[in-house]
Amino acid sequence: MPTTTPKTAQKLVTRPPVIVIMGHIDHGKSTLLDYIRHSNIVAGEAGGITQHVGAYQVEHTTAEGKKSMLTFIDTPGHAAFCSIRERGADAADVAVLVVSAEDGVKPQTLEAYKNIKDARLPFIVAINKIDKPNANVNKTKESLGEKEIYVEGWGGDIPCVEISALKGTGVSDLLDMIILVSDIADLKSNPLDPAGGIIIESERDSRSGISATLLIKNGTLETGTVVVSGDAYAPVRFINNFKGEKVDKGVAGMPVIILGWSKIPACGLPFVTVSNKKEAEKIAEAYAQAEKAKALKASQEIPVISPKSPLAPGEIAPAELSVVTIPLIIKTDVIGSLEGIKHELVKITHDRVKLKIVSEGLGEINENDVKVAIGDPHLVIIGFNAEPDKKAAAMIERSATPINVKNFKIIYELIQYVQDIFNSKIPKEYIEEMLGRAKILAIFSKEKDRQVIGGKVQEGVLTSGAEVRIIRRENEIGRGKIRELQSQKKRVDEVATGFECGMMVEAKMEIAVGDKIEAVKTVEKI
Repeated sequence: MPTTTPKTAQKLVTRPPVIVIMGHIDHGKSTLLDYIRHSNIVAGEAGGITQHVGAYQVEHTTAEGKKSMLTFIDTPGHAAFCSIRERGADAADVAVLVVSAEDGVKPQTLEAYKNIKDARLPFIVAINKIDKPNANVNKTKESLGEKEIYVEGWGGDIPCVEISALKGTGVSDLLDMIILVSDIADLKSNPLDPAGGIIIESERDSRSGISATLLIKNGTLETGTVVVSGDAYAPVRFINNFKGEKVDKGVAGMPVIILGWSKIPACGLPFVTVSNKKEAEKIAEAYAQAEKAKALKASQEIPVISPKSPLAPGEIAPAELSVVTIPLIIKTDVIGSLEGIKHELVKITHDRVKLKIVSEGLGEINENDVKVAIGDPHLVIIGFNAEPDKKAAAMIERSATPINVKNFKIIYELIQYVQDIFNSKIPKEYIEEMLGRAKILAIFSKEKDRQVIGGKVQEGVLTSGAEVRIIRRENEIGRGKIRELQSQKKRVDEVATGFECGMMVEAKMEIAVGDKIEAVKTVEKI
């Protein structure tokens, strides 16, 4: 680790910690942040589920009277936002793992825990909903221990605070614990350095253009400089805080909003600050060239093809299988939503159907999107908080060809809609199911295609009217149909295993003693 000179050490100052709230859906992450901020985020989110990553700052006074600034990142809890939660963990200094006292550990609790471990973050467990009638704190701690998350007092050293995010019980204790953990981490920044940090979110607005939320981890951001992230850059003409208010400068630990980007910066990428546009363009171009070289190298790599076994009788070679393609255009309000949707759509797979994103982007559904859809009647335009603009809406209304356009405000409803379309396109496959088998013991008569025979049911049930396969020496030699069944000289509808029967079978193939007949029905393969 590099040593710090006394001169440099004098410049270092303590910066606010960045805290990420993580856990299973509906365990109360946004309600907790809502209480901390004394605002109402949850009511503004469709379905009460956080759809975007947000970064917010609050000031907390500890029990000892010490005032501290805290920066929170609110990450979505739904499965579709796995990649966003990972980004949140990468950006943070301290994590709070929220677990419901009613439900205990759930799949996304473990996923969040894995992200926290991978990011090597110090973390605190917040057992929420202790005010609920079904709350059981001890059982929740036990379920955490079963998943090797050992809290204090239960065989481990992970700090644990019991809270009610709804009523505010224990929340002040949780904030005190966050400050204690971050003090141990000894978070420092050099205010004289140019600002650097991570892109938290980015979006395109038809009026204000491209904006991005930046989380400053070191240095100071000032107007007149230029921020660069990947192959995108923006001159810093003015700085907005998370409330949208103009501020003179951005300091470490602070989320800020910068407008006027050359293109949409990718979430999760680091950003740096330079003094002028020319330098920014040079860095952005170098990044773009490096990405192109990386993509070219990947495309030139020759895949290893394993030798294939011969096809089984009746098996269709993969090249012969017809694959149905569902083309999609996806438009969203912010890039985090687009990432979440794509992350979830890749899970929708079948060897006979595939999804193909022909176009994706931020902002409203526009004329170009509609023109592409008019040219392909199978194309589906999916919007997430992205309605058609006026021109696009007029085109959709006038179009002689129906255009499939759907806008959503809740992510999992969008995914379910695509899944339903996908399922409807899967070609139906049918298989034959054997209902019963009989061995032929006697031939009584034959007239044209109809034969009266006797046999014994060895397996299953024979039914009148059933289609049959005629088997000789384990090979199928023909097909037929049972026209009539008799048991003990009485006409019956079916004969079960172990009983002898007489039957009239209609078949072109002549049946012989010793043959077997199998009653079958065709069913859809599930």
